[in-house]
Amino acid sequence: MFSVVIPVYNRRALVGRAIRSVLAQQGVDFEVIVVDDASDDGTPEQVREEFGDAVKIVILEENSGVSAARNRGIAAAEREWIALLDSDDEWLPNKLAQQAAALRESGLLICHTDEIWIRNGVRVNPHKHHQKYGGDIFFQALPLCVMSPSSIAIHRQVFADIGMFDECLPACEDYELWLRITCRYEVVYLAKKLIRKYGGHADQLSQAHYAMDRFRVYALDKL
Repeated sequence: MFSVVIPVYNRRALVGRAIRSVLAQQGVDFEVIVVDDASDDGTPEQVREEFGDAVKIVILEENSGVSAARNRGIAAAEREWIALLDSDDEWLPNKLAQQAAALRESGLLICHTDEIWIRNGVRVNPHKHHQKYGGDIFFQALPLCVMSPSSIAIHRQVFADIGMFDECLPACEDYELWLRITCRYEVVYLAKKLIRKYGGHADQLSQAHYAMDRFRVYALDKL
């Protein structure tokens, strides 16, 4: 049912946690695709050594960014639904099974969930403006990124309709894709905290790029 796509770059010490949280899922069929974005710290070797044939590894020859890595994973997917997971995050038990049930009940093609935020090792409460929504959420998606990539499950038909991640964007690539999706599709919001989202480390994209609003302006201009 699900192809789980995990892009990774130089996170040998972290990616195992993400993969283990996927392999612990029960009650639903899935495959795991790890896309290594030309790591030079031994990440793919570590994944292969620890997980063997339980994980499909796609290795990019050149560092191409998270959008290209996700797109390669989506292209390699063999299941009907795509679930994304960032390499520094993890899922809680039965995340996929609960999303599968919500998608069957709703008949919609996109589902996202609530999340637990961990910053610098400490659980924090999201600000009110990070409230999650379901249904027609295009206007809620305009000011900020309203869905976490690690929480989302998308039917492959959606990518065939609106395209995949914009590889020109070094950041805000999720915001841009969510705008294209939500202006055409309703989404299911599963109001359960089913992922742990970790922040505060220096290699996060939001830490690596200044003037992030320029990428959001680009995304709005594309609509």
